[in-house]
Amino acid sequence: MVKNTLYFQDDPHDDEIKRLYDAVVEEYEGTEVGYYHLPKSTVVTEIKVFCDSYDFDAKGIKNVAILGIGGSSLGTKAIDSLLKNSGVRNNKNLLFFENVDPTEIAKNLDSLKLEETFFIVISKSGSTIETTSHLKFLLHHFQLDFESEAFKTQFVFITDEGSPLDRFGDEFGVKRFYIPTNVGGRFSVLSAVGLLPLCILGYDIEKLLNGAATLCDSFFAKKEDEICKKALFYGVNAEERPINVLFSYHSAFSDFNDWYVQLWAESLGKIDLDGTRVGLTPVGLIGSVDQHSFLQLIIEGRQDKSVTLVKVEDFSQPLEIPDIRLPYLESTDYINGNSFATLINAQCDATMQSIKDQNVPVDLIEVSKLEEESVGYLIFYYELLTSLTGIVFNINTYDQPGVELGKKILKKKFSN
Repeated sequence: MVKNTLYFQDDPHDDEIKRLYDAVVEEYEGTEVGYYHLPKSTVVTEIKVFCDSYDFDAKGIKNVAILGIGGSSLGTKAIDSLLKNSGVRNNKNLLFFENVDPTEIAKNLDSLKLEETFFIVISKSGSTIETTSHLKFLLHHFQLDFESEAFKTQFVFITDEGSPLDRFGDEFGVKRFYIPTNVGGRFSVLSAVGLLPLCILGYDIEKLLNGAATLCDSFFAKKEDEICKKALFYGVNAEERPINVLFSYHSAFSDFNDWYVQLWAESLGKIDLDGTRVGLTPVGLIGSVDQHSFLQLIIEGRQDKSVTLVKVEDFSQPLEIPDIRLPYLESTDYINGNSFATLINAQCDATMQSIKDQNVPVDLIEVSKLEEESVGYLIFYYELLTSLTGIVFNINTYDQPGVELGKKILKKKFSN
């Protein structure tokens, strides 16, 4: 399903791997970090019952609108993009009210009809300023009061139990789903945050969780040393290699790259327990497009990067390059008759070899096919890698004091 091969020169000792493993087991068995247990959460049953009983098709729902930002939207967007062409998705339109850019809001409204839209409002804290601002705007735009039938039946809230948003929904009879208190927003895509919209779109959310559970079970059975070695390499070499590049050879990974950037940056950019600033700067690239730009920087620029290449074996698309000879362009004929999938994967291999030849640390993630199980595995893989790297950095991986500082400054600006 998913295979990770490391091409690092450094190989940590077994005792280092054991110490790291023991530390993450302590997190797993504790009560403060809850995302480890989402693959086996019972919320999937509640969501499936809700979706079956609501009967979106009978109600004429054509649009699913998510009001949420950061961890409340990026994961869902990533999974939908990866699975969109898998053949299981229905034709409902998924759109996001994320940024408070008025141009983007107006564009979303162009073809949005109230009677055709189901709204999912997501805020872990229950008071995210972008999300509540969008909610206020849409209620005003569609002239909905809190007692209206459309508000009670076409809006769902996903939040922490007892949050301001939860209390609001409770007072006016809006359906709520809860994010476990010990699951942070950027680690929440395998909770109701992602599972509800993905279920409405027709994906098999049980298979998604099964893929995540496959890695979770294997790791905690001590069968996944490679991921520990990778985290140790990142932590030990962070000063020399402070930039981590995710180079994905499939266009569907563009939103996944964005999700990784948030997960990596917000989790690992911290001041450690000794007062030292640490972190790895994440960069998301798409092959083969970015071969023609960023690869030059990797090969001949400063040697301050590590690179992860992602390769998909089965594109489920047999398009071939025709055996046509173009005058003066005979030098390109060597690729004639091959599939585009063969070409892009050969480009991935060539890129990896060129990077290895320059002694740049590189590893390869091979995905057999983009389907629910493999995508669930990938999501959990990067969440787990983030946790492991945070342990090596000696930080609190799950808070975000830098983000909270900006929120406080924003509130003060509007309060004066």
